[in-house]
Amino acid sequence: MELIITEKDNAARRIAEILSGGAASGDRRNGVNVYRWGDTRVVGLSGHVVGLDFPPEYSDWRDVEPVELIDADVVTEPTQENIVRTLRQLARKADEAVIATDYDREGELIGKEAYELIREETDVPIKRVRFSSITDNEVRNAFAEPEDLDFDLAAAGEARQIVDLIWGAALTRFLSLSARQLGDDFISVGRVQSPTLKLIVDREREIEAFEPDDYWELFADLLKDGSGFEAQYFYDDDGTEAERVWDEETATSVHERLQAASTAAVTSVRRRTRTDDPPAPFNTTAFISAASSLGYSAQRAMSIAEDLYTAGYLTYPRTDNTVYPEDLDPDDLLESFERSPHFGEDAESLLELDDRTPTRGDEETTDHPPIHPTGELPKRSALSEDEWEIYELVVRRFFATVAESATWAHLRVVAEANDCKLKANGKRLVEAGYHAVYPYVSSSETHVPEVEEGEDLAIDEVRMDAKQTQPPRRYGQSRLIQKMEELGLGTKATRHNIIEKLYDRGYVESDPPRPTAVAEAVVEAAETFADHVVSDEMTAQLEADMAAIADGEATLDEVTAESREMLGTVFSELRESREDIGEHLQESLKADRRLGPCPECGEDLLVRRSRQGSYFVGCDGFPECRFTLPLPSTGEPLVLEETCDEHEMHHVKMLAGRDTFVHGCPRCKADEADESEDEVIGECPECGPSHGGELAIKHLRSGSRLVGCTRYPDCDYSLPLPRRGDIEVTDEYCDDHDLPELVVHDGDEPWELGCPICNYHEYQAEQAIDDLEDLHGVGSATAEKLESVGIESPTDLVDVDADTVADDVQGVTASQIREWQSELPG
Repeated sequence: MELIITEKDNAARRIAEILSGGAASGDRRNGVNVYRWGDTRVVGLSGHVVGLDFPPEYSDWRDVEPVELIDADVVTEPTQENIVRTLRQLARKADEAVIATDYDREGELIGKEAYELIREETDVPIKRVRFSSITDNEVRNAFAEPEDLDFDLAAAGEARQIVDLIWGAALTRFLSLSARQLGDDFISVGRVQSPTLKLIVDREREIEAFEPDDYWELFADLLKDGSGFEAQYFYDDDGTEAERVWDEETATSVHERLQAASTAAVTSVRRRTRTDDPPAPFNTTAFISAASSLGYSAQRAMSIAEDLYTAGYLTYPRTDNTVYPEDLDPDDLLESFERSPHFGEDAESLLELDDRTPTRGDEETTDHPPIHPTGELPKRSALSEDEWEIYELVVRRFFATVAESATWAHLRVVAEANDCKLKANGKRLVEAGYHAVYPYVSSSETHVPEVEEGEDLAIDEVRMDAKQTQPPRRYGQSRLIQKMEELGLGTKATRHNIIEKLYDRGYVESDPPRPTAVAEAVVEAAETFADHVVSDEMTAQLEADMAAIADGEATLDEVTAESREMLGTVFSELRESREDIGEHLQESLKADRRLGPCPECGEDLLVRRSRQGSYFVGCDGFPECRFTLPLPSTGEPLVLEETCDEHEMHHVKMLAGRDTFVHGCPRCKADEADESEDEVIGECPECGPSHGGELAIKHLRSGSRLVGCTRYPDCDYSLPLPRRGDIEVTDEYCDDHDLPELVVHDGDEPWELGCPICNYHEYQAEQAIDDLEDLHGVGSATAEKLESVGIESPTDLVDVDADTVADDVQGVTASQIREWQSELPG
């Protein structure tokens, strides 16, 4: 039997389809898909099915000093038991095996992990096949010429795992223990994550420290034969043209002189033609940047591109290369698009060009080509809107790289009015070139009419605009990835995941990423007490070391030993300042949780978390002051900048996925509940007949409303009510429960809630989560991916580790998994 191992299930299905000519069928073994035809079996892993960890004796954070992890052994344990068991069972029956994981450092390591699992069962020949697109030709050619595993490349990936585990675990434990931040609120530190976070924090510091300067710009609308165009005032500033006027008195004087002039005399007219060259082919960073302009996060863009690669429509999306390989024939690829209703016309126009020599970028590597379409065209209906938009972006980028340069005609006009110089720059697209097939780069024109030197132009209107210099902009995700690349932080395969982890850890929010107070505290502590933790030079050096492993110039043991030594130096700096670090972090971490003054003692009120996991407002003066306020039981609290005028307390927003809502001032909510009176609406169905309990509309101090029994806590029967809107108790009664029907007035259209019991039963039926696709945002494709890693029902999601599953399932983030878990009943 021939056993083929791929990196993911969808790749296994695709390769089986290609190699079997569509004859493969699928079986389930241990909850894992196995594709079969003849004497061949194909099984997909789930990324890494084994993981690195410390031995069990190092697992207790309180009993093990973080410094002990530096020299601790690292062991390998299965992380996907069902897949490992299936691979072992198939290996025992195999006569040969073929590793067909992705062709990069991570894929080589995953292949090596599969190799070692097979070797534990049998000594059959094991070959490696490599391809850059999952298309018929490339897959068949790869299997016709198998190679051997590159153990050096795999060792580079393994070194990264070991180094990241030791650095992350040791530093995370040290800072978390120092700050007494354990459980779900631990302080996460990472070898690449922390220097990346420092980039974001440093930019935020620049923004906060920025002091704007006032300046003025002046404009005049000039007329030529009734056609108007805008000209801007400028002056000579030590040999350069300057438009900004830095003092108001001078700006006002220029404004008055221009207003006093009725015409402007043309003193110079200059015409020139400029060539606008097409862009270079897409590498990963350039692709993420282009996708960002369409509104896609780095993680989302890569997830879609990886799905399109697995489906056979794009080449491998993780590449540094910006030069097409010599065996790529642009004409063949263009011809594959000729019959496409979406791209056919553009492909034909490019085939008619005399020269279709592709552009070349600065980076040329030999592992993967730049990202480009494969020539296997999907049907428009087979892709989602997002998938199609990304696919079209890549197709049109390829088109652009074989298109002609664009040609622009530029016209510069300089005029003078009352000793004030004015200039206008017009541009017109003469030859569209690549712009005709690639609409993602601006081709807007600026109209300036034809004028001649010495001509007088009428001045129609004069404006003086007061402006201020602006602070630097936050790094967008694509720009941040470019900075990481420039500094050698991470790799093309990991940078977008690092950013996603910063969001998941609560270190950044919004887009572009803005650091939270927790992030600033962690970076400040590292800078003050151990700047190696956030040093990009140190991280870049380790990246270079791992590249040396891949090139056979260093060994895994040498690099990991050097890394442990570096970390030992860091800890020697940290140990002396442990108490100072703890105090610094504890004080800084309060910033994100501080609400306002305590009405009883004046100390700060903070968002706190109980041992049971619920959130509440507590006084920083505890235990001397025991003042508390409740918070809603739904969601995670976020302290907003908005404050309550009456109580000087920040408002709170509860983050709960689709059900996110603004709670407002906790003291106001508590006061409103204290001042409200219960409104009885009928008999309690549980204790009314026996104990005379009644149902009433109640307002809780947490801001919630419900219909509950007046005998609480002896009877805890209750039904939820909407948080917003005025509730009207009508004269209509439910025949089944003898309760009045309720109407909620919130906005233009009243909501007929009806009988509260009937409404609750209907709500429970609607919210029932019986299948994975009942979860918000889970479609058939995502459900299939989850099933491939053993998550076959909603109950399987309850206790999984979100980060582990996100690492194993392409296109699914840890934050998505946590949101799905929050939807499930406890």
